[in-house]
Amino acid sequence: MGKYFGTDGFRGEANVNLTADHAYRIGFFLAWYYNQRPVDGQRARIVIGKDTRRSSYMLEFALASGITAAGGDVYLLRVTTTPSVAYVTKVDGFDCGIMISASHNPYYDNGIKLINDQGEKMPQDVIDEVEAYLDGKGPEIAPAARDKIGAAFDYDSGRHRYIAYLISLAVHSFRGKRVGLDCANGAAWSIAKVVFEALGAKVVVINDKPDGLNINLNCGSTHIEQLQRLVVEQHLDAGFAFDGDADRCLAVDERGKLVSGDEIMYLYARHLKEQGKLETNTVVTTVMSNFGLYKALEAIGIDYAKTAVGDKYVYEYMTTHNNVIGGEQSGHIIFSKYATTGDGILTAVKVMEVMQDKRLPLSQLCEPVKIYPQLLVNIRVADKQATQEDPDVKKAIEEVAERLGSTGRILVRESGTEPLVRVMVEAETQELCSEYVYHVINVIRAKGYEVK
Repeated sequence: MGKYFGTDGFRGEANVNLTADHAYRIGFFLAWYYNQRPVDGQRARIVIGKDTRRSSYMLEFALASGITAAGGDVYLLRVTTTPSVAYVTKVDGFDCGIMISASHNPYYDNGIKLINDQGEKMPQDVIDEVEAYLDGKGPEIAPAARDKIGAAFDYDSGRHRYIAYLISLAVHSFRGKRVGLDCANGAAWSIAKVVFEALGAKVVVINDKPDGLNINLNCGSTHIEQLQRLVVEQHLDAGFAFDGDADRCLAVDERGKLVSGDEIMYLYARHLKEQGKLETNTVVTTVMSNFGLYKALEAIGIDYAKTAVGDKYVYEYMTTHNNVIGGEQSGHIIFSKYATTGDGILTAVKVMEVMQDKRLPLSQLCEPVKIYPQLLVNIRVADKQATQEDPDVKKAIEEVAERLGSTGRILVRESGTEPLVRVMVEAETQELCSEYVYHVINVIRAKGYEVK
């Protein structure tokens, strides 16, 4: 991770540590960078999408100004999802894509995600050059003049093409199915319903009225309770909840029970194996996946791999080893045959596909996965590295690991996007999880690392 860009882009509070000036300079540098290697004399072409945060407009205009000032052309998808930007960037031959979003964070945060011409997370060497330029250590770049100044274009057609692509990936009609969608007042609000209705489902949508301030507010994949109530009260077959930029999806079965990313990976991998289509016979997970997933995969003869937390690392492993399914417990699921990043709406479509193929309710498809009790607590700290390297904190972690033995595990890691240390414990009971998590948290607090 760099000074500005973490595992999922440059993220911070809008106009505090992520400003319009940052956005302008990022756009200015990227247009110059891609203009250094033009194809057939064509100027740099960059496509931008954004979520529904109020500050997304400010950052969109700043990026567009920087790009055009340096002689690049910018194409505006307006409000759309992160996976749609990745798709359009690759399919329509853009030099790069930019998504303005802070994903599941509250409205006052925002972020800038950079995507390369293959629809993948931007390589680190390019990120390093962007960061150097932001710090005044990059090249001297003269603004474009006269006919070299770039232009900006609306690009609704790109978003419509992505919607058509999602619809085309469904193997079956969803006619007769009743589905709930929680759009988190975010980017999915203008896409998810269109896709599911086109596929024939009866759709009930909640949190699809963004006002710039309500994105992720007690809704979406980080607050699934609303969707659980909706599914039960309206007797729906399933529900799907997205985050702010719709690159993740969690599900709710017909009984109102949460279906995590781990269970989604299990049911889809099992379905592929039964069809003889699970290439490499491996599911790619992160270190945050539950013991229960691994035990369920072992029971049906499917292998698994573990990466660092972040769909970026999952995708890198998948491309290196030719895996077809991977993701995170939090709902970033990657179907490498269809997408280069986690895609919440695609995930929902694929879950429905398995339900239709197997003619089984979602609860039965997930039944073999017995989830171990787990507790994850985030603590805001002044210095993530110092906190984790403190001898007393390390000792507390070792004590918990020794007590758990083979009956659970503890994982302590820093957030890649926020000033947080995350303490997670899996154990045989929720009481043990809480006891062991707070054993470590209390040491961190006692040593004065917490910032309130």
